[in-house]
Amino acid sequence: MSTAPALDKTPAAAPAARRGLSLPVLMLIVAGLLCLVSAVRLITDANGLTSVSQMSTALRLAVPIGLAGLGGLWAERAGVVNIGLEGMLILGTWFGAWAGYQWGPWVGVVAALIGGALGGLVHALATVTFNVNHIVSGVAINILALGATRYLSVLVYDGMDGATSRQSPAVPSLGEFTVPGLADALADLNKQGYFLISDVAGLLGGIMTGVSWLTVIAVALVPVSWWVLWRTSFGLRLRSCGENPVAAESLGVNVIKYKYLAVIISGALAGLGGAFLSEVSSNYYLEGQTGGRGYIGLAAMIFGNWMPGGLALGAGLFGYSDTLKVRGGTENTHALLLLIAVLALFAVAWLIWKKKITGAVVTLAVSVLLFFWYATTDSVPSQVATAMPYVLTMLVLALSAQRLRMPKANGQPYRKGQGK
Repeated sequence: MSTAPALDKTPAAAPAARRGLSLPVLMLIVAGLLCLVSAVRLITDANGLTSVSQMSTALRLAVPIGLAGLGGLWAERAGVVNIGLEGMLILGTWFGAWAGYQWGPWVGVVAALIGGALGGLVHALATVTFNVNHIVSGVAINILALGATRYLSVLVYDGMDGATSRQSPAVPSLGEFTVPGLADALADLNKQGYFLISDVAGLLGGIMTGVSWLTVIAVALVPVSWWVLWRTSFGLRLRSCGENPVAAESLGVNVIKYKYLAVIISGALAGLGGAFLSEVSSNYYLEGQTGGRGYIGLAAMIFGNWMPGGLALGAGLFGYSDTLKVRGGTENTHALLLLIAVLALFAVAWLIWKKKITGAVVTLAVSVLLFFWYATTDSVPSQVATAMPYVLTMLVLALSAQRLRMPKANGQPYRKGQGK
């Protein structure tokens, strides 16, 4: 007799590997961080740190990172490492701009989803059916996507008005909206420079000003993904494939099918991020416009411990750091030196409490160096602002590595019936 119904009845019963932060504690941490940022803003007079324009730009830059990371989450929860997110983003940018120019922006969004999903299908075919090493397959996807889009651009765009062999013609806008009345009120409050109140107003105003409809869809996909993966029998089956595929198969789960579905969905989400880059962030496809966001999305997923909420926080953090090279880069980055130095001191206290003396000493040394850098300079080179997202990615992963817990069977080869 099949025992598959057991998976249907307990979609939320899978035990957590470790206890996470409760909502009240998480809210206290967020409130404390906002207070610290507000204090640094007042001390340094870097009002751009929490301005409405800064927050609006951060949201715009965070969306493609978050969509790529969400794609990685779907694949890795089913046990497939998806290093090919960058290539799937690239496919999304090209197909989104091409179809958007021909038939309109929403058709471009659909085409980007299909383009990214095709990249996911190739990755699934290589890793699930032929058991190719997941890293090798992902890197190959990235290289193939870059080569394919270069060839297609030369074939399609070369000679077109307003286009080159590396750039598409202009794509019609998807449209955006600003919440009437409330957005202006928050912007005015943000300009007053009050402690904490103005900073919260800047944050809220940023998510209500010049928002694309694709941004709304992307943000909604985070709780939707959480609900599907953690509150449905489909999600439980999919996650069981990433934790213990042999046990899942013994309970009647078609592991191969779920892995394929997860990786194809992963590619589609990355493709949607590509559409955002070529239709919202800019209104054309440009070779190289992904800028490594697929890799940063993967880092955001790891930072978030393979959970949608943590992933969204990571994407927001990396998106915000990316704004430094766009708006008030050197001034805001100089102020961030002080913020990071203070956060490092909190990290020192936490490491001492955990009796990790070596880590505490190293972190204290970093904090002292940052304080010295801030105190002895008035600005930082523009190259520091440009490199900040990538430096921050490495620092966050290094500091959060000890609390991470990936799906147990992630990246491991699997063949149907191997547990028999």
